[in-house]
Amino acid sequence: MKLFRTGRGAVVEKGGKFRLLPALDWNLLFQKADVALFLQELLQRAEPVVFDPAQLLAPIVGQEVWAAGVTYTRSRTARMEESKAAGGESFYDRVYEARRPELFFKATPGRTVGPSGEVGIRSDSTWSVPEPELTLAINSAGRIFGYTVGNDMSARDIEGENPLYLPQAKVYDGCCALGPGLLLADSLPATTEIRLAIMRSSQVIFEGTTRLSAMKRTPEELASFLFRYNSFPSGCFLLTGTGIVPPNDFTLREGDEIRITIEPIGTLVNRVKVL
Repeated sequence: MKLFRTGRGAVVEKGGKFRLLPALDWNLLFQKADVALFLQELLQRAEPVVFDPAQLLAPIVGQEVWAAGVTYTRSRTARMEESKAAGGESFYDRVYEARRPELFFKATPGRTVGPSGEVGIRSDSTWSVPEPELTLAINSAGRIFGYTVGNDMSARDIEGENPLYLPQAKVYDGCCALGPGLLLADSLPATTEIRLAIMRSSQVIFEGTTRLSAMKRTPEELASFLFRYNSFPSGCFLLTGTGIVPPNDFTLREGDEIRITIEPIGTLVNRVKVL
């Protein structure tokens, strides 16, 4: 079952059929102990609808977006390289091996764009990249009930200058993208593939793939640490880290198209704008 947020309301896809739930309270959804069961009951009186992808919105209303870092070997290596000049390269190696993961605040709903929205790159950055990530939808009790595609936009030069600049490298208008919708499932197989393609002038200029099996930590582990002594009345999203990092001589430009695919969730497509 998949759940989409559109301009007409929530749309549920089940068995290839789409049904409209125009009055669904999105924040209430994240408070339910069993989201799938809650939606099943609503679907009994929901109307069929023709699904229009052009109406898709980011699947977020009142949720905070958080992120985990250094959960893949490729991410660890990249962040050690970018922070070497600032003397912080050992931090990322140590957190990769540590019991406690790196977790940080990523975005408010207003800083998050949906499918076909424009992600931002800072004009005071000369080295900006997308980070394609499996993203967890977590209810207010800390239970993972769904998954979506996430893009953790990053200004690598700002973060590399000093690790204490992480919030400026990560949190700004259009710094995050989520979508196209939520896949409601208890878990995803370790063989699940994440694919990234970056287009410039209709040409692929970078592409890469990874699998969930390359993650050092499990989604459940990351969620449990996030909810330690922390409450989320309307639930939250948690990006789980990236295993795909473009080469050090690559940076995004205005108008680039970013395509991130995680099957069976779908593909998140966004264009880049300079802030």
